[in-house]
Amino acid sequence: MNDFDAYKIDQQQTRRLEEFDTSVSDRPTDDELKNKLIPESIERLKELHWKLYAEAETGVIVVLQALDAGGKDEAISYIFSNLNAQGLKTNAFQKPSEKEKKHDYLWRMHDLMPERGQVGILNRSHYEEVIAPRVHDLLGEEAIPEETDKEAVWSLRYRQINDFERYLHENGFEIIKFFFNVSKDVQRDRLLERLKDPKKNWEFSFSDVKERQYWDDYQAIFADMLSKTATEHAPWYVLPADDEWYARYIVSSVMIDVLEQIDPEFPTFTEEEQEKIDEAIRTLESE
Repeated sequence: MNDFDAYKIDQQQTRRLEEFDTSVSDRPTDDELKNKLIPESIERLKELHWKLYAEAETGVIVVLQALDAGGKDEAISYIFSNLNAQGLKTNAFQKPSEKEKKHDYLWRMHDLMPERGQVGILNRSHYEEVIAPRVHDLLGEEAIPEETDKEAVWSLRYRQINDFERYLHENGFEIIKFFFNVSKDVQRDRLLERLKDPKKNWEFSFSDVKERQYWDDYQAIFADMLSKTATEHAPWYVLPADDEWYARYIVSSVMIDVLEQIDPEFPTFTEEEQEKIDEAIRTLESE
């Protein structure tokens, strides 16, 4: 059990977001996090990631979900961007293309998955398919089989997503999911900062303000999503996202824990291969 299991949900049970703090007082200071703890954790994460990439036996899928200004992009910038780019695959989940709409809603996910040896970052994910369409009642725009009970479609999708994640897990891909639990007041402050700072204007979308009127709907759906899709093989971590640096530290620490459990190692050579390596060394050194 690590120090962050209080933020972890790994079984299906009814949960409320109110159970999880958006900010905590019993934590390291931001200075300690920025200048010591996070840099140290990144070095350990880099070491493990190199081994994962070299071994190329297991892939890791990281799901990042949040409302706008929740801190997903910053977690990528401050944590994951430090890793070996060859062993990293980052995708920002967008609205489906016309081609993608002609397939089932999980079809496009396969192309976003990492290879063995890679860490795949999903900046938003297949979980969008049980969030926005539900908030905005967009199910009528999708190609749903006529015999499907529209009232039961969300429970059906939860089950399908759980099956999809189990399939990935059983085929050698670890799944870890982070939900950035930001408060309404802090989200407002961050959106205002984006509007007032010319260097951050590009991050702002006018839809961010419009979506705030659906805050309570989003919170209820997030809680339902977390309750119905948390499993032992694909757990959720509900981060106190008002505390940006602490949330990033939890992400890096959980990632270290996941990779240490995988326990990747650099490949070893057979006796014959080692003899060839020794011969190559002698050849180069004799030049």
